[in-house]
Amino acid sequence: MDAIVLAGGREAWAGGPKALYPYRGRLLADWVLAALKEAGLRVVYVGEDRGLSVRPDLVLPDQGGILENLASALPHTEGRVLVATADLPHLTREAVEYVLAHDPGSALVYTIVPKEAVEARFPGSKRTYARLREGVFTGGNLLLLDRVLFERALPLARKVVALRKNPLALARLVGLDVLLLLLLGRLSLRHLEARAQRILGLEARALVVPYAEVGVDLDRPEVS
Repeated sequence: MDAIVLAGGREAWAGGPKALYPYRGRLLADWVLAALKEAGLRVVYVGEDRGLSVRPDLVLPDQGGILENLASALPHTEGRVLVATADLPHLTREAVEYVLAHDPGSALVYTIVPKEAVEARFPGSKRTYARLREGVFTGGNLLLLDRVLFERALPLARKVVALRKNPLALARLVGLDVLLLLLLGRLSLRHLEARAQRILGLEARALVVPYAEVGVDLDRPEVS
């Protein structure tokens, strides 16, 4: 299976790309690359790669944004694709293998992590959570995609991203019913999946992952 590591974008730490920030003896992206390689994946890396100790199979230049980088990498992959951000220093082979083993096979699979898993593994970690009918979750930083089907949905995905700074327009797109249910803690995973499918025009599923390492990224510089 192929994996894509999104290591580009405009965010800079210590004067360089976030993915190349040193963390506990390694660059941030090295931790992610090591976990993916140990899980037996072929890795396409999008972003600056100077100084990496774990080498990707293919390196592509940064296109400036997440969706732009994803779009540039997809043609270099086949079939099912695992997508990861480069800022997951705690990611392990076991967590990656769990996601692969429990892949429901939908065109888009978005990982979510229970709050209790995060608090047990990383006490005091500050994450953004959503209360759903099935529990309280934070979003994961791993996605599974069907390359061909997702490429068709990229224009709609770009529209969603473009609206992220326009809350009213985004609310219209997502639906006020979904937002109300979310605020009340009554939104179910099935309802959320159905709405994502309607917006993107492809089958979308959430995958609950008990590994906190999937949902805990490095969101601010730390001393190595």
